[in-house]
Amino acid sequence: MRPPAYQQLADELRAEITSGRLQPGERLPPEPELCVKIGVSRSTVREALRLLASQHLIVTTRGVTGGSFVAHPDAEQLADGLSTGFALLTHSAAVGLADLLELRRALEVPAAGLAAVRRDESHLVELQGALFDPGIDDLATMLAAHADFHRAIAKATGNPLFELVGRPIYQAAYGEEVIGSLPEGYWTRIDSDHRAILDRLTAQDAEGATRAAANHLDYIARTLR
Repeated sequence: MRPPAYQQLADELRAEITSGRLQPGERLPPEPELCVKIGVSRSTVREALRLLASQHLIVTTRGVTGGSFVAHPDAEQLADGLSTGFALLTHSAAVGLADLLELRRALEVPAAGLAAVRRDESHLVELQGALFDPGIDDLATMLAAHADFHRAIAKATGNPLFELVGRPIYQAAYGEEVIGSLPEGYWTRIDSDHRAILDRLTAQDAEGATRAAANHLDYIARTLR
Protein backbone atom coordinates (compact mmCIF):
# COMPACT_ATOMS: atom_id res chain seq x y z
CA MET A 1 0.00 0.00 0.00
CA ARG A 2 1.36 3.42 -0.93
CA PRO A 3 2.07 5.78 1.99
CA PRO A 4 -0.11 8.90 2.26
CA ALA A 5 0.85 11.86 0.11
CA TYR A 6 2.15 13.94 3.03
CA GLN A 7 4.46 11.07 4.02
CA GLN A 8 5.83 10.80 0.49
CA LEU A 9 6.50 14.54 0.38
CA ALA A 10 8.14 14.46 3.81
CA ASP A 11 10.34 11.56 2.68
CA GLU A 12 11.43 13.48 -0.43
CA LEU A 13 12.28 16.60 1.54
CA ARG A 14 14.05 14.55 4.23
CA ALA A 15 16.23 12.96 1.55
CA GLU A 16 17.11 16.43 0.26
CA ILE A 17 18.14 17.50 3.76
CA THR A 18 20.04 14.40 4.85
CA SER A 19 21.92 14.23 1.52
CA GLY A 20 23.13 17.79 1.99
CA ARG A 21 21.40 19.10 -1.11
CA LEU A 22 19.47 21.36 1.26
CA GLN A 23 21.89 22.91 3.74
CA PRO A 24 21.25 24.09 7.34
CA GLY A 25 19.64 27.51 7.26
CA GLU A 26 18.49 27.14 3.65
CA ARG A 27 14.89 28.03 2.95
CA LEU A 28 12.54 25.39 1.54
CA PRO A 29 10.36 26.38 -1.44
CA PRO A 30 7.21 28.25 -0.35
CA GLU A 31 4.09 26.17 0.28
CA PRO A 32 2.30 27.27 -2.96
CA GLU A 33 5.39 26.34 -4.99
CA LEU A 34 5.56 22.90 -3.33
CA CYS A 35 1.86 22.37 -4.06
CA VAL A 36 2.42 22.99 -7.77
CA LYS A 37 5.71 21.14 -7.98
CA ILE A 38 4.51 18.01 -6.22
CA GLY A 39 0.87 18.21 -7.30
CA VAL A 40 -0.68 18.06 -3.85
CA SER A 41 -2.96 20.23 -1.74
CA ARG A 42 -1.76 22.89 0.65
CA SER A 43 -3.00 20.87 3.61
CA THR A 44 -0.82 17.95 2.46
CA VAL A 45 2.23 20.22 2.25
CA ARG A 46 1.57 21.60 5.73
CA GLU A 47 1.19 18.11 7.19
CA ALA A 48 4.53 17.09 5.63
CA LEU A 49 6.22 20.19 7.05
CA ARG A 50 4.74 19.53 10.50
CA LEU A 51 6.17 16.02 10.38
CA LEU A 52 9.64 17.27 9.45
CA ALA A 53 9.47 19.91 12.19
CA SER A 54 8.58 17.23 14.77
CA GLN A 55 11.74 15.39 13.69
CA HIS A 56 13.81 18.56 14.24
CA LEU A 57 14.78 18.69 10.56
CA ILE A 58 13.18 22.06 9.80
CA VAL A 59 11.99 25.12 11.66
CA THR A 60 9.06 27.23 10.50
CA THR A 61 8.68 30.94 11.19
CA ARG A 62 5.85 33.35 10.46
CA GLY A 63 5.81 36.87 9.10
CA VAL A 64 7.03 38.63 5.98
CA THR A 65 10.44 36.95 6.10
CA GLY A 66 9.03 33.69 7.44
CA GLY A 67 8.97 30.25 5.92
CA SER A 68 10.40 26.79 6.53
CA PHE A 69 14.16 26.49 6.90
CA VAL A 70 16.49 23.52 7.28
CA ALA A 71 17.36 23.27 10.96
CA HIS A 72 20.92 23.58 12.21
CA PRO A 73 21.98 20.24 13.73
CA ASP A 74 21.61 20.00 17.50
CA ALA A 75 22.93 16.85 19.20
CA GLU A 76 20.40 16.97 22.02
CA GLN A 77 17.39 17.28 19.73
CA LEU A 78 18.64 14.72 17.22
CA ALA A 79 19.35 12.25 20.01
CA ASP A 80 15.66 12.31 20.91
CA GLY A 81 14.95 10.50 17.67
CA LEU A 82 17.54 7.84 18.47
CA SER A 83 16.33 7.35 22.01
CA THR A 84 13.05 5.69 21.09
CA GLY A 85 14.67 2.99 18.99
CA PHE A 86 17.46 2.57 21.53
CA ALA A 87 14.98 2.10 24.38
CA LEU A 88 13.01 -0.48 22.40
CA LEU A 89 16.16 -2.48 21.70
CA THR A 90 17.52 -2.35 25.25
CA HIS A 91 14.20 -3.59 26.63
CA SER A 92 14.00 -6.46 24.18
CA ALA A 93 15.56 -9.90 24.16
CA ALA A 94 17.84 -8.83 21.30
CA VAL A 95 20.06 -6.58 23.43
CA GLY A 96 21.33 -7.35 26.90
CA LEU A 97 23.27 -5.56 29.62
CA ALA A 98 26.57 -6.93 28.26
CA ASP A 99 25.83 -5.30 24.89
CA LEU A 100 25.12 -1.97 26.54
CA LEU A 101 28.35 -2.08 28.54
CA GLU A 102 30.31 -3.10 25.45
CA LEU A 103 29.01 -0.05 23.61
CA ARG A 104 29.77 2.19 26.57
CA ARG A 105 33.38 0.97 26.61
CA ALA A 106 33.77 1.57 22.87
CA LEU A 107 32.61 5.18 23.31
CA GLU A 108 33.64 6.29 26.77
CA VAL A 109 37.26 5.20 26.92
CA PRO A 110 38.41 7.12 23.80
CA ALA A 111 36.03 9.97 24.67
CA ALA A 112 37.81 10.45 28.00
CA GLY A 113 41.14 10.76 26.22
CA LEU A 114 39.80 13.30 23.75
CA ALA A 115 38.07 15.26 26.50
CA ALA A 116 41.33 15.50 28.45
CA VAL A 117 43.00 17.19 25.49
CA ARG A 118 40.10 19.35 24.31
CA ARG A 119 38.19 20.34 27.45
CA ASP A 120 37.92 23.95 28.55
CA GLU A 121 37.03 25.45 31.91
CA SER A 122 33.29 25.41 31.20
CA HIS A 123 33.44 21.64 30.68
CA LEU A 124 35.24 21.18 34.00
CA VAL A 125 32.59 23.26 35.75
CA GLU A 126 29.84 21.14 34.19
CA LEU A 127 31.58 17.91 35.24
CA GLN A 128 32.11 19.21 38.75
CA GLY A 129 28.41 20.04 38.93
CA ALA A 130 27.53 16.46 37.98
CA LEU A 131 29.34 14.96 40.97
CA PHE A 132 27.11 13.68 43.76
CA ASP A 133 27.27 12.70 47.41
CA PRO A 134 26.82 8.91 47.59
CA GLY A 135 25.71 9.30 51.18
CA ILE A 136 22.43 10.98 50.22
CA ASP A 137 20.83 7.57 49.54
CA ASP A 138 18.68 9.01 46.74
CA LEU A 139 18.81 6.59 43.81
CA ALA A 140 17.07 8.86 41.30
CA THR A 141 19.49 11.71 42.00
CA MET A 142 22.54 9.46 41.66
CA LEU A 143 21.32 7.88 38.42
CA ALA A 144 20.67 11.32 36.95
CA ALA A 145 24.06 12.62 38.10
CA HIS A 146 25.81 9.57 36.63
CA ALA A 147 24.18 10.23 33.24
CA ASP A 148 24.96 13.97 33.40
CA PHE A 149 28.62 13.26 34.14
CA HIS A 150 29.11 11.01 31.13
CA ARG A 151 27.13 13.32 28.84
CA ALA A 152 29.44 16.14 29.93
CA ILE A 153 32.49 14.09 28.97
CA ALA A 154 30.99 13.44 25.53
CA LYS A 155 30.39 17.17 25.17
CA ALA A 156 33.98 17.96 26.22
CA THR A 157 35.36 15.91 23.31
CA GLY A 158 34.30 18.73 21.01
CA ASN A 159 32.90 16.11 18.64
CA PRO A 160 29.09 16.38 18.38
CA LEU A 161 28.87 12.76 17.22
CA PHE A 162 29.96 11.54 20.66
CA GLU A 163 27.11 13.57 22.13
CA LEU A 164 24.62 12.33 19.56
CA VAL A 165 25.44 8.64 20.00
CA GLY A 166 26.12 8.80 23.71
CA ARG A 167 23.03 10.65 24.88
CA PRO A 168 20.53 7.79 24.26
CA ILE A 169 22.84 5.40 26.15
CA TYR A 170 22.61 7.47 29.30
CA GLN A 171 18.86 7.85 28.93
CA ALA A 172 18.50 4.06 29.00
CA ALA A 173 17.73 2.83 32.48
CA TYR A 174 19.04 -0.43 33.86
CA GLY A 175 16.30 -2.89 34.68
CA GLU A 176 14.79 -3.00 38.15
CA GLU A 177 16.36 -6.40 38.74
CA VAL A 178 19.82 -4.85 38.20
CA ILE A 179 19.17 -1.76 40.29
CA GLY A 180 17.77 -3.89 43.10
CA SER A 181 20.88 -6.07 43.24
CA LEU A 182 23.55 -3.37 43.46
CA PRO A 183 26.02 -4.19 46.24
CA GLU A 184 26.68 -1.99 49.23
CA GLY A 185 29.25 0.64 48.40
CA TYR A 186 28.44 0.65 44.67
CA TRP A 187 27.62 4.34 44.46
CA THR A 188 30.58 5.27 46.65
CA ARG A 189 32.84 3.56 44.11
CA ILE A 190 31.04 5.23 41.17
CA ASP A 191 31.57 8.62 42.82
CA SER A 192 35.23 7.83 43.43
CA ASP A 193 35.69 6.78 39.79
CA HIS A 194 34.06 9.96 38.53
CA ARG A 195 36.36 12.08 40.67
CA ALA A 196 39.39 10.15 39.39
CA ILE A 197 38.33 10.74 35.78
CA LEU A 198 37.72 14.43 36.46
CA ASP A 199 41.15 14.71 38.09
CA ARG A 200 42.81 13.37 34.92
CA LEU A 201 40.72 15.65 32.70
CA THR A 202 41.70 18.64 34.81
CA ALA A 203 45.36 17.66 34.43
CA GLN A 204 44.85 17.19 30.68
CA ASP A 205 46.27 13.69 31.07
CA ALA A 206 44.78 11.78 28.13
CA GLU A 207 46.44 8.46 28.99
CA GLY A 208 45.39 8.69 32.61
CA ALA A 209 41.85 9.68 31.63
CA THR A 210 41.42 6.68 29.32
CA ARG A 211 42.82 4.38 32.02
CA ALA A 212 40.46 5.82 34.64
CA ALA A 213 37.48 5.46 32.29
CA ALA A 214 38.41 1.84 31.51
CA ASN A 215 38.77 1.04 35.22
CA HIS A 216 35.36 2.60 35.85
CA LEU A 217 33.69 0.43 33.22
CA ASP A 218 35.58 -2.67 34.37
CA TYR A 219 34.11 -2.19 37.84
CA ILE A 220 30.59 -1.70 36.50
CA ALA A 221 30.88 -4.80 34.29
CA ARG A 222 32.17 -6.97 37.16
CA THR A 223 29.49 -5.74 39.50
CA LEU A 224 26.52 -6.05 37.13
CA ARG A 225 27.57 -9.30 35.48
